[in-house]
Amino acid sequence: MRSEKVFSVRGDAELIERAGHFFESTRSEFLCAARDLDTWAQPAARTALSSRVRGSAPAGFTSSKLLSPVALADEGARAHLRQVRREGTLVRISGSLLPHETILIDRRVMILAGRDAPGGREYTVTTSKSLIDGVHSLWEAIWAGAADFDTYLRGDVPHLDTDSRTVLEALGSGLTDASAARRLGVSLRTYRRRVAELMTTLEADSRFQAGLRAGELGLPR
Repeated sequence: MRSEKVFSVRGDAELIERAGHFFESTRSEFLCAARDLDTWAQPAARTALSSRVRGSAPAGFTSSKLLSPVALADEGARAHLRQVRREGTLVRISGSLLPHETILIDRRVMILAGRDAPGGREYTVTTSKSLIDGVHSLWEAIWAGAADFDTYLRGDVPHLDTDSRTVLEALGSGLTDASAARRLGVSLRTYRRRVAELMTTLEADSRFQAGLRAGELGLPR
């Protein structure tokens, strides 16, 4: 079945069985785009596939990971990314919407991960040059606009005035909008306007993202 240009597998075991040889044959480039670190294979399978890449990669090999900010939600994930960077992997963080996972190997193989399901996640594997070239072009465009891992974490901290910092603390307290407004001595409308302004400053699409972004920037919550 290796001559197929497009085929699907179900679950990590079948992915390793039918597509593992692609990882072992990696020669120049391994690219991975994902929303977070838990979007596709289970840890055992992910380690097995990564080991195949590391074990076969020659000198000059490039490994790159493109992730969304949610991948930095906990310190364990950040520690893992720091480790893979020490091992030579390039890591960038993008605010663009990313799929569950897309892997590109030497611009000759592409693996797309679907949603997790009771019967196992479905993976689509292709060696179609036209499909791979199209996705690779998208990868390059998003990669060019993404921030380096350290730059993202240590980037310029947005200036928050006293009112904004107070609103940020209120958001982190878990209070309802009405309760937070009373605590701050402002109207509900004013409080919500300040929350919206804070989200704009932090470049967040939701209050949850605002909390994550504040943590990444080292701002008190």
